[in-house]
Amino acid sequence: MPNIIETRLPTGVKDFLPVKAAKLDYLQNTLRSIYRAWGFRPVAPAILEDLAVLELGLGSDLRANTFRFDDRQTGRLVAFPPDITPQVARIAATRMRDMPLPFRLCYNGRVLRHTEQRLGKDREVFQSGVELIGLSGPEADAEMIAMAVKCLQSVGATEFTIDIGQVEFLRGILNDLPLDASQALALRTAITAKDLSGLQKLLKTLPLNDQQRTELLALPRLYGGRETLDLARKAISNPASQKALDELEKVLEVLTVYGVEEHITLDLGEMRGFDYHSGLVFQGFLSGFGRDVCSGGRYDGLTERYGFSSPATGFAFNLYNLLFALDRELDERAEEGTDFLLFSSGQDKAPAQRLAATLRNQGFSVARDIIERDQTASLDYAKRMHYRYLLVLKASQEELTLIRTADGESSSVTQDAIESGQFKI
Repeated sequence: MPNIIETRLPTGVKDFLPVKAAKLDYLQNTLRSIYRAWGFRPVAPAILEDLAVLELGLGSDLRANTFRFDDRQTGRLVAFPPDITPQVARIAATRMRDMPLPFRLCYNGRVLRHTEQRLGKDREVFQSGVELIGLSGPEADAEMIAMAVKCLQSVGATEFTIDIGQVEFLRGILNDLPLDASQALALRTAITAKDLSGLQKLLKTLPLNDQQRTELLALPRLYGGRETLDLARKAISNPASQKALDELEKVLEVLTVYGVEEHITLDLGEMRGFDYHSGLVFQGFLSGFGRDVCSGGRYDGLTERYGFSSPATGFAFNLYNLLFALDRELDERAEEGTDFLLFSSGQDKAPAQRLAATLRNQGFSVARDIIERDQTASLDYAKRMHYRYLLVLKASQEELTLIRTADGESSSVTQDAIESGQFKI
C-alpha cells in the first residue's frame, strides 16, 4: 500500500468537502439574490493590500490581527485584509468618487485574521455583505436591519433576533467621565460582560459622582423590547444620549413598516464597535447558537480616511457561523449531489455519451460512470457520493432503468421520452 502522507492545516482554517461546500454555495447564492433584489451591485476587492493603505480603514483590534509580510517585488509591507468593509470604503472613495451617490455595493470573500489559539476562533472568515455609502438617516439604518432579517429568512432561519445598540448613546455617557485609559478600558469591559456585581465593585474604585454611577449601573439592564427606550430615557439624562434614543426610535418606526419588529431586540449596553462605528450597530443571533452570524452598523467616518467624506452603513454575514448554525436546515435546501450517474454496459459507449449530452442540454447534471464495474458497485458509488439517481443504459435496449439512490426504488424510462424533453424527475 502507498504511504499516506499526514497533512495538517494551519490552526484556524478549514477544508470543506462537497456536502458542506454545496451548503456554503447555497448560502452565497441566496444572499446574493437578496442583495440584488434590494438594488446592490457586486464588487470584488483585491486579496492583497498595501499595509499602510489598508490600516487607514482598520480599528485598533483588526490592525493588531492583520497578517502582513514583505512584498519581494516592491519592498513594501503588504497584508491580507482582515475585513472587507474598509476595502469597499477605499474603492468607493478612490475609484468611484466621481460617480453619483449613493453606492449600493455587495460582496462575498474570505479574510484572514490573527487569533489566539486558546480562544478557538477561526483565522479565516468567509464574509458576505453589503455597504450603503452616501445615505444617512433612519431609513438607511432600518434598511440594513430589514435586509438582514430577509436574508436570514431566505436561508431557512426561523428563530433569530437582531440585537440593536447605539454607539452615540454610549458615548454620551462615557466620553466625559474623568477616567484614564486603563480605567476606561476596565469600565467598558465590565459593561460588555453585563456583570452587574463586578461593575458595582469597579465603580466604587473610580472617581465618579452618584449620578454617573447610577447611569453606568443602568446600562447592563437596558436590554429588551421597545420599552427599553422608555427605561433608557428615565435612566440617562445627558442631551447626546437622549438625541441618540430619538434617532433609534425613528429607526424602529421604519422597521415596524417593514414588519420585522418581532425579530428586534434592543441592547443599549452593547459596546461592540465603540471605537469604529458612529451610530446604530446590530448583530444577528440564531437560537441555540452562541456566536453572531451577522453584524453591522453605521460608520460615517470611514471613507473620509481615504479622502472622501460620506455617510455609510452596512452589514456582513460570517458564512462559516451561518453554515454551522443552520447545518441541519440546509440539508433540505442545498443541492448536495448530481442528478444522475449514468451506468452503461457493453463496449460501445457512444450511446451513453450522447444520452449524457442530451440530459445536460435539458438542464440536468450528469456524470457517466467511466470506470469498468458492475451495476451493484456503480449503485454503491452513487449512494456514497450523493448522486440522486443511477440511470442504467443496457446495450440494445430502448428502455432505461432509473434507480433512486435514497431508497433503491426503480422505474423505467424510454429514450424517446428523454429525447423529446418529456422526462421529469
